Amino acid sequence: MLWVKRGRSCRDNIRRHRSYDAREGPMGVEHTFVMVKPDGVAGGLVGLVIARLEDAGMMIERIRILRIDEALARDHYAEHVEKSFFPDLLEFVLSGPVVAMEWSGESAIAVVRERMGPTDPIMAPQGTIRGDHGVDITRNVVHGSDSSESARRELGLFFGEIQV
Repeated sequence: MLWVKRGRSCRDNIRRHRSYDAREGPMGVEHTFVMVKPDGVAGGLVGLVIARLEDAGMMIERIRILRIDEALARDHYAEHVEKSFFPDLLEFVLSGPVVAMEWSGESAIAVVRERMGPTDPIMAPQGTIRGDHGVDITRNVVHGSDSSESARRELGLFFGEIQV
């Protein structure tokens, strides 16, 4: 059974997307990393996250579900290791499975961050993923790369060799 969205099957979307090389595509095509955190997975929000990013014109490239181990969590959140909130963040991200994804599209990093909303759900407007479903700064459903450098590093951590 094929999943159908807006009159097109996933297979049609994949064929359409694969018909051009993103490296030679329009100016501004980027790849970014998105992770649905344990609260989003447990809350059944993976499909919602995917739908909102697809509705924004983004294309999913790779996806995997996994349980993060402590070493990967420390590498992923390396910039936060010395901060006071890191022990709580580490405990949370190790608490259940996550869904790691690579997305592409024009200005993908900015588009994804706009759809996610600010890190603090209290500051996130309704209509954003965090504004609608986040609980606090840690339990905010989703993580997304904040720069092309972060995207490259995070994609490497979660998917190995970068294919972009």
